[in-house]
Amino acid sequence: MLFRVDPASPQPLGDQIAASVRRAIAEGEVAPGDRLPSARSLADSLGVNVHTVLRGYQRLRDEGLIELRRGRGAVVVGDPGAGGLAALMLRVRELVADARELGLTEEEVVRLVRRGLG
Repeated sequence: MLFRVDPASPQPLGDQIAASVRRAIAEGEVAPGDRLPSARSLADSLGVNVHTVLRGYQRLRDEGLIELRRGRGAVVVGDPGAGGLAALMLRVRELVADARELGLTEEEVVRLVRRGLG
């Protein structure tokens, strides 16, 4: 699995790491039961702080995509293509990334979402 981060991106590095894992899960590169690299080894390979990796992993845990197990590390448990909140969060993150590329402000994105709800 290939992790990529762009320090020049406005997206926080932890979010970029989480996005790499989401993409790998969505594309079938990793599956439930697969272990992710340890936070320390991934931090070393990317040249980032271990806490940055842990923030990305914690975001994925909160979305129900991985479990963080003491002694076993990060293990994939969910599939964002399977539906539910994890799938919705994946689409929200894609929306936010697209909005950033277009240079939209947070307020403009919220207005668009509200218009879509109406």
